Amino acid sequence: MSTTGSIVDDAADPIVVVAGLRTPMVKSFGPLARLPADELGRLVVDGVLKQTGLRPDQVDEVVFGNVASPADASNVARVIALRSGIPHDRMAHTVNRNCASGMEAVVTAWQILRDGRANIVVAGGTESMSNVPLLWSSDAQQWFVELSRTKSAMQRLRHFVRFRLRFLKPVIALQVGLTDPTCGFNMGQTAENLAREFGITREEQDRFALTSHQKALAAWERCDLKAEVLPLTAEQTKPVAVDKDNGPRAGQSLDALAKLKPVFQPGGGTVTVGNSCPITDGAAALVLMPLSRAKALGLEPLGTLRAYSIAGCDPRRMGLGPVFAIHKLLAATGRSLYDFDLFEINEAFAAQVLACEKALASDEFCRREMGRDRAIGQLDESRMNVNGGAIALGHPVGMSGVRLILTLLRALRKRGGHHGLATLCVGGGQGQAVWVEV
Repeated sequence: MSTTGSIVDDAADPIVVVAGLRTPMVKSFGPLARLPADELGRLVVDGVLKQTGLRPDQVDEVVFGNVASPADASNVARVIALRSGIPHDRMAHTVNRNCASGMEAVVTAWQILRDGRANIVVAGGTESMSNVPLLWSSDAQQWFVELSRTKSAMQRLRHFVRFRLRFLKPVIALQVGLTDPTCGFNMGQTAENLAREFGITREEQDRFALTSHQKALAAWERCDLKAEVLPLTAEQTKPVAVDKDNGPRAGQSLDALAKLKPVFQPGGGTVTVGNSCPITDGAAALVLMPLSRAKALGLEPLGTLRAYSIAGCDPRRMGLGPVFAIHKLLAATGRSLYDFDLFEINEAFAAQVLACEKALASDEFCRREMGRDRAIGQLDESRMNVNGGAIALGHPVGMSGVRLILTLLRALRKRGGHHGLATLCVGGGQGQAVWVEV
C-alpha cells in the first residue's frame, strides 16, 4: 500500500469479480420513479445472487454506494441487505464519494476481502434521482415548526396570518446537490470551464454525444449489454416492464443536437442537455471474493481487480479528475496508457471527456500539473466506451462506478482483451480509476 491514493494487488490469491448485474438505466421521473433506491438495490442483489447460485446466508458483507441518501433508509446498504434475505448478523454499510460512490463501494469491498474480514462481499451502487426530495426554505421550515407548537385555535389563527405564499416555493434538492458549495459552480458550469480552457467547440461536443448514442444502440443491437441487465417486470415497476436502457436515441442527429440551447451559460455556452448525461435511475451489484474461494465454489471469475487510485483536483475543473487518477495509477503500477485494451470513462459531459483526452495527450499539461516528463498518452476513441457512455446510457450517480466496471469486464471478455481501465470524474474535484484484468 502507498500513501499516494493508489493500491496495487499482486497477491497470489487476488480478489475477483464472479458476477455482476444491473437494472436498466432509465431517465428519471419515468418507469422506475416508483422504485426507491433501496428497492432498486434489492432487485439487483437478489438477481446477482441467483445468477451465481449463492444463498443470501453465504454473503458476509454488503457495501453500496449512494449519493442522495433516502430519508427512510439512511444506511441504504443495510436495508438492501436485510430485504435481500442476508442474515442480520452480517455487516452492511453505505459509502458516498459523489459520482464515484459505486466505484468506492467496489474498492471498499476489495479492502475488506484483502483484510480477511470477509470471504464473500456484494458491492453495488444505487440511485433513484426521481426520488431526491423537494425541500422547504429555512423561513418556511421555521413557520411549520412554530405551527406544530401552537396549542390553541387562537394561536394557530395568529400564526396563519404570518404565512407567505413564497413559503410554498420548494427548494429543488437535486439542483442544490449538483452545485459545489466550495466554488459555487454547478457541474455543468465546470464543464463550460473546461470547454473554454481546452478550446472545445460545440460541434466537437455534439459529435461526441452522437457517437455515444450510436455506440449504445449498436451494443444493444449486438446484445452486448443484454447479459448485464436485469429485466424488470410491470409487477416490479408498477407502471410498465423495462428490459433495456431508455436513454439511447435511434433518431439522434447532429442537426437535432445543434438546435438545443446551452443550459448552463445561456448566450455564450456550449454545454446542452444533448451533450450532457441525463438524470437517471438505476442500480448495479457485483459479487467479489478471493480467487481461491471462487474456485472452491466452482465459479468462473469475470475478472480480477488489479489496482485502483484516487486523486483530488480543483473543484472548478472537477471533470479532469480522471486524468489525475490515471496518472497516479500508472505511476503506482509502472504501466503505460497503451498497456490497456479498453477504457471506460464516465461521460458526465462531452466537454469533460474531451478535455481529459486533450490533457492526457498534452506534454505541457502533464509537466505543469503532474510533474511528468511528457504526456501520459493519446486515448484511442475506438477503444473507449465501446458500448456507449453516460451521455446515451445515463448516470445514476451512486451506481455508475459499478456499471463502468461491469461493462468493462464484459466488453474485455467479448473482445478477447485482457486489461481495462475504468475511471470517472467526481463532483467536488476528485477522480477515481480502477484497473481490471480478464
